[in-house]
Amino acid sequence: QVQLVESGGDMVQAGGSLRLACVASGSTSNYAMGWFRQAPGKERELVASVWGSGQNTFYPASVKDRFAISRDNAKNTVYLQMNSLKPEDTAVYYCAAKYGNTVQSMGMIPADYWGQGTQVTVSS
Repeated sequence: QVQLVESGGDMVQAGGSLRLACVASGSTSNYAMGWFRQAPGKERELVASVWGSGQNTFYPASVKDRFAISRDNAKNTVYLQMNSLKPEDTAVYYCAAKYGNTVQSMGMIPADYWGQGTQVTVSS
């Protein structure tokens, strides 16, 4: 069993930056890790995933070149650096873990563990 706890959500102005962190209760070295978000009335969507030792990452076009995911296995922590934030980035952001730290885990579906979420609000 892995428990995930996110932090770092806040309210920022458009163009600003935030860094989210997700701390796991145990080792995540055998897990692909990802960040999802869900805005009101919309489906939950993957915004970043990382697998392997951290050199392999995936981003959808909506956040590519603005968001960066990284992992520190020694600290059981995964980060999401978000730059050039836009109002449409407003959502609850969730950390997720999927067993099997390979490219097959890139899509993170189905995730095995979820965090409780952290709110990110971007004002225009």
